[in-house]
Amino acid sequence: MTVGTVLLVILAIAIYFGLTERVLDRMRLSDRAALAFVAAMLLGGLIDIPIAARPVEVSINVGGGLVPLVLVGYLLYSADTGAERIRAIVAAVVAAGAVYGLAKLLPAEPGRLLFDPTYLFAGAAGLVAYLFGRSRRAAFIAGLLSIILADVIQLTELIMGGIPGRTDIGGAGIFDSVILSGVLAVAFAEILGETRERLQGGHKPRSASQESTHRSERGDGDE
Repeated sequence: MTVGTVLLVILAIAIYFGLTERVLDRMRLSDRAALAFVAAMLLGGLIDIPIAARPVEVSINVGGGLVPLVLVGYLLYSADTGAERIRAIVAAVVAAGAVYGLAKLLPAEPGRLLFDPTYLFAGAAGLVAYLFGRSRRAAFIAGLLSIILADVIQLTELIMGGIPGRTDIGGAGIFDSVILSGVLAVAFAEILGETRERLQGGHKPRSASQESTHRSERGDGDE
């Protein structure tokens, strides 16, 4: 069982027992919808849809590619402001660039690293997604989308260079990176964001208008 699969199972359990209610509320997702997306990713992870055969054999994984794209589309549509949508997209592009750059810097030969690069890619994407996305929803969008974008960039490079090969968008190890980066982006937003708020006196009482403005700026919606 892969890391991504284990994370999805843990997420499903946490959602079922109401442990993620606050995060899901801020992302405008009901427990039922979140469980449906988790189930679709788990089942879809077993399905690859062929797209092209030459010069590069291309397919897209349902669980690690299509379903995350549908989820990203919904979250962008339900975002509170246009500014939050822009932040999420910019964060995704920057994070994708960071992942692509790391892939270029790391040795291509298998066995040269003492760790699985999946964790490095996901960690970098999650952190950059949080730093540029700011809100939980924007960070989560960027975390999911950045890995897929990095995969597409690499595919484009192969096609432009006429290099034969195979790319499974959102599949294989990328599936794990997509799930892990999205989870890490939200975790960074929860842990680092809340810590920063406390250090800045973010829990001082606010008037109703101040609280509404604060939520709108963060893009987190209602508490």
